[in-house]
Amino acid sequence: MVYVIALSAEELDRIDTDLRIKQSFTKTVAVASLPRDQTPRITLLVTRASAESDECPLVWLGVVRRPRGEKVAAVDSRITVELVRECPVQVLMRSFLDKVPRRARHTLMRALSGEVTVFGDEDSEDVLKALARQHDLLRRTLDFLGEAAEPDPFDPRRAEDRSWQEQYDMTRLGLAIGNIPPARLAAWRRPSDPNAPHLAGLIPEPFEQGLIENDARHIEFGDDVFTEAGWPSGNGPTGASFRCDIQVFEHLGSRIEVANINATPVEGRLGADLIYYHEATQSFILVQAKRLPPAAGTRWMYVDKQLLGQLDRLDEVAALSRAPRAPHEWRLGTDPCFVKLAYWPLEETVDPGPAPGMFLPVPYVRLLLEDDATQGPNGGTRLGYGYVDRYLGNTEFTALVKNGLVGTVGTTLDELRTLGMERAEEGMSVSIVVDRATAPPRETVKERHKRNHARGYDKNLAARMRRRQSRDPGTGQQSLFGP
Repeated sequence: MVYVIALSAEELDRIDTDLRIKQSFTKTVAVASLPRDQTPRITLLVTRASAESDECPLVWLGVVRRPRGEKVAAVDSRITVELVRECPVQVLMRSFLDKVPRRARHTLMRALSGEVTVFGDEDSEDVLKALARQHDLLRRTLDFLGEAAEPDPFDPRRAEDRSWQEQYDMTRLGLAIGNIPPARLAAWRRPSDPNAPHLAGLIPEPFEQGLIENDARHIEFGDDVFTEAGWPSGNGPTGASFRCDIQVFEHLGSRIEVANINATPVEGRLGADLIYYHEATQSFILVQAKRLPPAAGTRWMYVDKQLLGQLDRLDEVAALSRAPRAPHEWRLGTDPCFVKLAYWPLEETVDPGPAPGMFLPVPYVRLLLEDDATQGPNGGTRLGYGYVDRYLGNTEFTALVKNGLVGTVGTTLDELRTLGMERAEEGMSVSIVVDRATAPPRETVKERHKRNHARGYDKNLAARMRRRQSRDPGTGQQSLFGP
């Protein structure tokens, strides 16, 4: 249940900014020292005992979801600590030894001068209970990590799980574009309502802006993008009943506001959309996900009337864009809408990152449909692996959007709101991701380019935030642990 990783003060200082940026940490350890079972474990990163530092403060907490790690050599394995959070209160582990029952005290004392120590179940329970008694903030952090350590897996046999998996993938893609660490989305429990959006199951972090659950007829865009206002009637324009769940993520100057919108029962949904909007440049891209079979050799789909109709509607969306009038509005093409042909292996859990697949601009799809290469051996037109030679993967697509090289020009928040509602009414599960920089406010195109390309930009920003915290504990990341 518990890992203790003891690092020198120098090493902790060296990796400090990386921990703040990535909120994850990897460590290579001997396979023989790892537990035999696969139970996820809460992890404590402490300062190793030495002549200069004999108090051994607890600095960071996190979870190891795969305790056996990834084998990297004959006798070594690499473990990954995720959801890394700074300890919200001061805990000096040497002094803390007196708070631990005698049976666990020896193991903990040995761990403070070791490197990686895996506690047994009884010792783990003793240590966690004693830590929780130190402060309510620490108890709440441990409760969150304990619950987030074992997220519910998706069950592809169930319609609602397939829908949640697709919504998760679209939201995860939006956060990747906005440079938000991905593990936060994986802290998830299956909602009791099968028609609820994916975000409804997100496990609330104890010190972040909470999840807002609302009927989308009360949602419109304002200074905070998603604010309560009111639709003129109890339903949307065509009588659809909306469900909207909202989450705000802030990380190192990035502010991402996400809304999952559903307007139809899960059995009637046609797929999932991502609408990613960069506020400062008034530009969005739309990705429609289409699910492929998971088995190799069958990762393709037949093109039917439904898909052709969806392509026509995506062409209408693309018409929202206007011609560029300034250099920063130039795009590689006039294609802001994409189809993602994605597949999920059957053994997939909730937290792998964006699903593998191919991104295809809509005009490119139309060219493919007219080409002999997409004709199946028994008739019919097919799209997918084995039928499309050129496509964008997750990495290439994310880079293009990050740098503003694809997307609409001059699209307002009102147009974005209307589009999101219309797509939901058409039977799509819609994830609207709005990128709003917080440092500096209203990020310019130049600043966005610098953030994406300048070596060490995020590290410098993290270092500045760390210095700011040391001067004023009420600012920066530390504010997460405020009242």
